[in-house]
Amino acid sequence: MIRVTGGVFKGRRLQLVASPIVRPMPAKLKEALFNILRETLEGAQVLDGFAGTGSVGIEALSRGAARAVFVEEFYPAVRTIRVNLARCEAEDRGRVIHKEFNRAVIQLAKEKASFDIVFLDPPYRLLEERNPLKVIEKRKILKKGGIIILRHFFKTAPNEKYFRLFKAVTIGDDTLSFFR
Repeated sequence: MIRVTGGVFKGRRLQLVASPIVRPMPAKLKEALFNILRETLEGAQVLDGFAGTGSVGIEALSRGAARAVFVEEFYPAVRTIRVNLARCEAEDRGRVIHKEFNRAVIQLAKEKASFDIVFLDPPYRLLEERNPLKVIEKRKILKKGGIIILRHFFKTAPNEKYFRLFKAVTIGDDTLSFFR
């Protein structure tokens, strides 16, 4: 079990996905992330890409985000996100999209959706194969002044071709890179 660490859902237990392909965010890393985002969450529209358990988007909702969209391709994780939203009684503030990330972003762009905060936690190998930042830039789903946070292996340097890196935090083997 993992827990919501702050806000109105603080202490609520979230279900894990029973699969080694879903790696929940370590508590220290999540704490660092939300300490940095503290001032930007109130009323924010959040996209939790490669959402896994949905813990990042749910934490954002708990700390003041208005809405969160969860994108996940792996069906057992989609079920888990729905369960976790229900545990927090936040189904009305969350939307779960069961699609491959790029296809989901294309769909969201057609719906004219835009986000203040985009959190990406792709499988590490995916960053070498495709760049999720490229589709976000191409489809213009990040609001002006918005932030993208990319979790990646600390030895991997994310491509800065599409957005400007303004902060990076490394804890253990993970780095959170912040882009504008």
